[in-house]
Amino acid sequence: MTKAPFVAVSAATAALGTALGSLALQLRSAGYEQYVESVATFSVVMYVTAALVLVAWVRDGRPHAN
Repeated sequence: MTKAPFVAVSAATAALGTALGSLALQLRSAGYEQYVESVATFSVVMYVTAALVLVAWVRDGRPHAN
C-alpha cells in the first residue's frame, strides 16, 4: 500500500485525540467533572490508535515472506 492512507489516517486520529484532550481540559475548567474521565480516556485511545496505524504502515513496508 502507499504511504498516504496510513499517514492521513494517523494524522486525523492524532488530531482527534488532541481535540478531545482539549475538550477534557475545558470540561474540567467548566465544572463537568463527571465527563472528564471518559473524554480523556477516549483521547488516549485515539493516540494509541494513531500509533498502531503507524506500526501497521512500518510493517506493511517490510518485505513479505511466503
